[in-house]
Amino acid sequence: MMNAKSRWEHVYSSTDVTSVSWFQARCNTSLRLIRAAQLPVEARLIDVGGGASTLVDGLLEDGFVDLTVLDLSVAALRNARVRLGARGVTVKWLQGDITEIDLSSRSFDIWHDRAAFHFLTTPQARAAYLARMSGALKDGGSVIIATFGLDGPERCSGMPVCRYDAKALSQVLGEAFQLQETVLETHRTPAGAAQQFIYCRFSFNSSL
Repeated sequence: MMNAKSRWEHVYSSTDVTSVSWFQARCNTSLRLIRAAQLPVEARLIDVGGGASTLVDGLLEDGFVDLTVLDLSVAALRNARVRLGARGVTVKWLQGDITEIDLSSRSFDIWHDRAAFHFLTTPQARAAYLARMSGALKDGGSVIIATFGLDGPERCSGMPVCRYDAKALSQVLGEAFQLQETVLETHRTPAGAAQQFIYCRFSFNSSL
């Protein structure tokens, strides 16, 4: 049985990334929510599970200059680096498991995740994720997390996922994360299927 890393390495090594169910040619909702945080382009941003996502392309077009992309899969990160070419030389590319990796304390202004959180199906995994997010975010920072909505699929790429609405996601994150905005979106996969996602933007205050 494949572990999570082996599974994602297989997916990104054997499949055209433009055909996977979660592919977006342009990450418009994520970009809009990041802009809504009203932080300068010098803000430090991490895209958790960003892998081969095109979000980094849009952020570079918007002028962001301090971007980090974290993914479990080496192949996913390689795909993005090849796609961006010289445009991606300033991006920091990190390979690792978000529930285990060491991130610098209070180092990020914006935390974005459209790929990882809904795969954390145990309380222990979610607690490890939240510990790293809380430790790595600056006070006053912004968090944008997108997960499958309550009417979304129960599995993705053969693996079980957790589905959320805004209330449930807020409860999991805790009082330090104050909900600012919610967007319910129907994502059309490259094959034409409809998948419900919920995007939530939070502000972070470690004193709460």
